[in-house]
Amino acid sequence: MLKFRHPVIIALLIQVITLIGVGSFIGFQSVIVLNIFAWAMVQGFLAGFVSYYLRMPKWWIPIHLVFMPLAIVILALNISSTWFLILFLCLLFTYGKTYKTQVPLYLSSKSVNQALATLLPKQSQFSFIDIGSGCGGLVSNLANTHKNGLFYGIEYAPLPFLISKLRSMFSTPTSKIVWGDFWKHDFSSYDVVYAYLSPVPMASLWQKATQEMRPGSFLISNSFIIPDIPPDKSIKLDDFSNSTLYLWKI
Repeated sequence: MLKFRHPVIIALLIQVITLIGVGSFIGFQSVIVLNIFAWAMVQGFLAGFVSYYLRMPKWWIPIHLVFMPLAIVILALNISSTWFLILFLCLLFTYGKTYKTQVPLYLSSKSVNQALATLLPKQSQFSFIDIGSGCGGLVSNLANTHKNGLFYGIEYAPLPFLISKLRSMFSTPTSKIVWGDFWKHDFSSYDVVYAYLSPVPMASLWQKATQEMRPGSFLISNSFIIPDIPPDKSIKLDDFSNSTLYLWKI
């Protein structure tokens, strides 16, 4: 169940409160006369300022700035509501419950594949899982280059899961993609857990990893650190997002 402090709830409240505030200002004065788009921009700036004042994550500021002006433009275009339903379903199937998990869809780069390939065992048997495996490219590529490993991916968003499932049909039998919530998935059977999530769940991920993973196993995070827990190793990558791999030995 969503808590009151969830960023989505806070953002919605900011939009509603600033919209009521601007609407009340318009109704109680007649000196300043602007068109509806200009007032929408005023509301956007006010919502962005409130978001900044409340120290919400920085990416919420431009969302607040453009939300109402963009809504006014779309309404003026008189687009059929069917297209909005189609867009909503596409986003839902692609991103799943991002509004709840605060973990968007990230795709690991080729540089990540290459770096992970150097970290994984060359001879001994091992098991690897990509939590939030997206379209399954990482799992498939590593399984093709490391015949001594068993590779798993778990994904909750329907469309990426379907794509990765189809891809796994043409991959090696040592890779497997499952649909589900990795928070409900036991980590105890894996030697390596790989995550490319967001800053929000990292502290909770560390708690889960230390409770479930075996001593000597590894947790690897792409780009996002665990608060107050220095990594045992970090690898800076030269890719499109300037990624860094962080490695912790349990």
